[in-house]
Amino acid sequence: MPTDDELVTLEARRGELREQYLTPAADRPATIGRGIHHAALICSDVEQTIRFYQDLLGFPLIELVENRDYPGSSHFFFDLGNQTLLGFFDFPGLGLEPGIEAIGGVQHIAISVPRDQWELAQQRLDAAGVPYGGPDQGIEESMYLKDPDGIQIELLSDPLMYFGGRQLDE
Repeated sequence: MPTDDELVTLEARRGELREQYLTPAADRPATIGRGIHHAALICSDVEQTIRFYQDLLGFPLIELVENRDYPGSSHFFFDLGNQTLLGFFDFPGLGLEPGIEAIGGVQHIAISVPRDQWELAQQRLDAAGVPYGGPDQGIEESMYLKDPDGIQIELLSDPLMYFGGRQLDE
């Protein structure tokens, strides 16, 4: 953990970066992107992953094909809404090890879910005995949980482009 002096220095640096790079929304150019098409992750078991994301979390499986780059490997996608996909590969026979939280890795994937669906997902997680953190720790809009391979997922009841109590695109 940083010391108090280090925290002050880090906050000053964030202030400098905001001043230099953060343009007010009214003056900000439009992005060239349309959004994330898909994130591609690696799983250890295709069926286990389908059961978790489709049956437990409620994201429909919409495609399952052989990976065009690795014969025998599956490539499959879940619909996250708003024309956004979450993709997975399995790589049987490669002996891949579980990932660790590290520089350059994915810390978590935050998925926006309407509050009523968020509450239904919470009920399914409770019924299945899947542990999660967030709402019981004062973060009312978030549930943090891990998928069967340890990928951290945040189910967030805030709308898209909303963070820290405000819309970021206004």
